[in-house]
Order: sequence, then structure tokens, then C-alpha cells
Amino acid sequence: MKTIRALLALPLLGAATYLYAASDALVVTSSNTAQNQLLVYNSSGSLLQSVPTQGQGGVGGNAGGIQAKGNLLAVVNFGSQSVTLFERDGSGFQVKQVLPAVSNPVSVAFGTDHLYVLGTTTVESHRLFGATAALAPDGVSPLLLADGSAAQVGVLPGELVITEKNNVIETVSLIGGAVGGFPALVQNIPANVNAPFGLVTRGDAAYVTIAHSDEISLVRKDAVLTTTASGTQHAPCWLTLAGPFLFSSNSPSKTISRYVVAGQQIVQDAAIAASLIGSPTDIASGAGLVAVIDGSGGISRVSIFALDDQGNLVLQGSAPIASAANGVVVVASGN
Repeated sequence: MKTIRALLALPLLGAATYLYAASDALVVTSSNTAQNQLLVYNSSGSLLQSVPTQGQGGVGGNAGGIQAKGNLLAVVNFGSQSVTLFERDGSGFQVKQVLPAVSNPVSVAFGTDHLYVLGTTTVESHRLFGATAALAPDGVSPLLLADGSAAQVGVLPGELVITEKNNVIETVSLIGGAVGGFPALVQNIPANVNAPFGLVTRGDAAYVTIAHSDEISLVRKDAVLTTTASGTQHAPCWLTLAGPFLFSSNSPSKTISRYVVAGQQIVQDAAIAASLIGSPTDIASGAGLVAVIDGSGGISRVSIFALDDQGNLVLQGSAPIASAANGVVVVASGN
């Protein structure tokens, strides 16, 4: 703890300042309904745009169902076994392409020149060509379990990292950016592992929630290096990184926790950095914002927090969504 706080001491001196002009950013989710819709909000929680994905929703118990890269945005359509690519222009987001998926998609991630799609039984890669992607995958791999418990996919140098909630964390090699070979089980997974769930990657590190064990693990070089307990907050399910801070959304506790990460250390800095009305189903950050989707009884809400350089969260706005919305991403105005 002292080591990490010492690393942060200089930048955190003085009054808190906001990291970016958060008011210019957009927060995007999907309705996840039978006629899936892309829902675009400003940083105060006002709905700006609703666009049909031309696919069917219905996914649950996953993370990363919507991701962005520059002006591109990808959304899973679980019910219609497809992924919709949107492109952002001066008038908002427009459907660019609908890609078929090998198995029902639950999570997506962008690499340098590929889109990766995690389905219930497979993971696949599609090469990007500007604002479009190849319809046919240039690589497909079956998952180790392939039992429908797939949760999230993330990108690491030369490989993908994948969680399956029935106690598997695995990696799949990339060859020229394409999925290649078969998945390998990550080494040193904790003996008490119960429900690997959400993850976030940066550089060669992946932070992975072990939701039902109330833990977060650091995966690097195909092995778990560190595992940290979530303390009083139960079932950390989804994660996002913002500078030195790692935020977890804790489903049954209806809270957001803040951790400080450096090297191989994960230290809880605030057990409750913010409280939510419902149980969170995904979290994302960017452009000085942290956005969370939470819900109960088939109704969701998007809550948007401003983030300062000391890791404090200040609620900027909240909007109800009349469906079990899935996934969330923050898009900077300059993208």
C-alpha cells in the first residue's frame, strides 16, 4: 500500500482536477431487446440517438458486449448470431455492416487491425479494412469449455485472454492478428476460483474478476501473478482502468470499488467509491468519465460519473432504460 501511494503522491497533491473535458464525451449502450437498438447519451445522461442494430439482443451475464475503436463501434446481437459495426460521422452513429458470427456472440474487442468476437462456444477474428471488416473470419478457435458460460474477451500482445464463468481463464495465440491454434489454460489460477467474469487489459497485463470468490487477479505471461480480495464488497464482476485506478462494479453490493494498481500489486483504495440503485451489469471509462449500466427486474439505467485525478467519482447524470440493457462504452468527442 505505501509503495503504491508513494508512486501517486506527487500527481495527487493539491485540489482535485478533472482529467478531460468530460462534457464532450458520449456514453453508448445497447437496448438488448428483440429489436436491438444502439443508445447514445451525452455526459449528463440525455439520450441523443437511438439506432437499430439490425439484429436481435438477448445476451446476459457477460461483459464487453459493445466496444469502440476510433470512429468504429461494435455491438453484439446475441439472438441473431451477429455483430453490428457502426461508424461515427458528423450526424452520429450509422450502421456500416452486420457480420455473421460462428456462435452466438457475447463479447467483442478491437485489436490493431482485427475485430475479435467471443461467442458461447468459439472465439473468432475478422480483419478490418478501414470502416468495414471481412465477413468471413480469418481465424476461429473452440473454447476450452464451450458450455455457454463465456464471459469476456480481451487483447494482449500476441494473444487473446478469455473468461468462461465455469472456472476457466484461457489464452489463444494470434498469428498476424488472426486467431490461431487452440486455447491454453492460464497457469496458477487460484484453487478457490469461482466464476471468472469481467476483465480489462493494458499492455501485457489482464485484470480478471473472480466474482463468486470476491477476488481480482492479475494475469501476465499466461499465469496468475497476484490475487486480491474485494473485502466488504461482494462479487466484483466488471472492471475498467483509468490511469492508476482500477474500478470494479460489484453486482450484489450495488457499488463501485476503487483499486490502485502498479507492477504486480492490486490494492483496494476505496471499498465504496460510489453506490448504485440497481445491480451493475457493465462498467467502462474514458474521457474523464466512468459509466455504469445497472438494473433489476428487466429495467436498466445508465449512470455517468465524472472522474478526477484523485480517483473520485461525481455523478453527472442518470437515465432509465426500459429494457435489460447490455454493455457500455465511453467515446471521446475527438474519435
